[in-house]
Amino acid sequence: MRRDVAVIGGGPAGLAAAIGARERGAHHVLVIERAEELGGILPQCIHNGFGVEVFGEDLTGPTYAQRYIDRASELGVEALLDTTVLEVSGWRRITATNRRNGILEIEAGAIVLAMGCRERPRGTLGIPGTRPAGVYTAGTAQRLVNMEGYMPGERFVILGSGDIGMIMARRLTFEGARVERVLEIQPFLSGLMRNYVQCLQDFDIPLQLSHTVVDIRGDRRVEAVVAAEVDPNWQPIPGTEELIPCDTLLLSVGLIPENEVSRQAGVELDGATGGPYVDERFQTSVPGIFAAGNVVHVYDLVDDVSHAGDIAGASAAEFALGRREEPTRRVRLRAGENIRYIAPQVLDPEGLRRGAQRLQMRVRRPIEAPVYLRVETRRRNRRKKGEVLVRRGLRYVRPGEMVSLTLPESVCSQVREADELWVSVEERGG
Repeated sequence: MRRDVAVIGGGPAGLAAAIGARERGAHHVLVIERAEELGGILPQCIHNGFGVEVFGEDLTGPTYAQRYIDRASELGVEALLDTTVLEVSGWRRITATNRRNGILEIEAGAIVLAMGCRERPRGTLGIPGTRPAGVYTAGTAQRLVNMEGYMPGERFVILGSGDIGMIMARRLTFEGARVERVLEIQPFLSGLMRNYVQCLQDFDIPLQLSHTVVDIRGDRRVEAVVAAEVDPNWQPIPGTEELIPCDTLLLSVGLIPENEVSRQAGVELDGATGGPYVDERFQTSVPGIFAAGNVVHVYDLVDDVSHAGDIAGASAAEFALGRREEPTRRVRLRAGENIRYIAPQVLDPEGLRRGAQRLQMRVRRPIEAPVYLRVETRRRNRRKKGEVLVRRGLRYVRPGEMVSLTLPESVCSQVREADELWVSVEERGG
């Protein structure tokens, strides 16, 4: 089987990539999805808040997904559902399997990786205690309630202030459950402030920062958890333990990009994000293999995921059709003061001639005061001082809220002469 562009993953990034590739001239575009339907996580996200940037409307997750599914169908995008990718080679050959066709070999002119991310499970947390029923990830509970019509419990504690966890606190309250509290090991919120206000504050659900679960009690079913305050090194402080009766513990403790297939293909991964290194066109370190969405880094908004997928799909089509020239050199972006990661991680200086480039990043710690985001050039010859290219003022920065900064076309010549670009946060007046 030969296709111009093959997209692995049928969520918002994958659908946008397939549409983007088809609209840019790729004739044969294939989406490979392991689930039985397209849409990724969106069908279980029945709350609104999707599509404001893309469609100018406030949509639910299923409605947002259906618009992309319909558009892909109109364009003749082919989909293989209930299909598992076994291997991807650096030569852009995909081995997959399903019950209808057995083993499939697919050769692609270009590949877009759009596998999304998965939730961090209990096993990665090292929480002591028994292993009773009643411990779920927040996303699993979301699917049970919103799609299966099953309430996993009546009295909940939620560990982690991630967005899915806070949204589920509100959803469970709607269904008549009691959410005792949300515990967060960090001294700051890990999700969006708007979700904290709309999902916790508006329903009087308490949030305890610098707290975690240190024990799970129960035989066949969770009966209680033990919470404790933690020190700056995340170690429980003796004497702060509190027993919280509950029958269900939800985990909302972070998302991990799905990159097993990326590793097989020889794609270089960024230790800070867990996703591939990409350039401004979302090409990975392997020519002809692109990546977009939460497989690269975890986004706040699905609209941004779709935007990234569109760029990756368009770039894949250009590569497959021989319209894309490989850059002669790339400039590396580096995380400076209070920056945890930046995407893209590399930049083609000549790409700035085609238009401004947006950088997206997360900070390490919150600053609830006016700050500047700053981009400056660095040369390996340290005797030459770097030049500040862009400085953007912000009222605050928070780890749970991704921030962006645009490099204008006007800095193309300075970027061309640089060896690296460093992005930093500085307080106003600092």
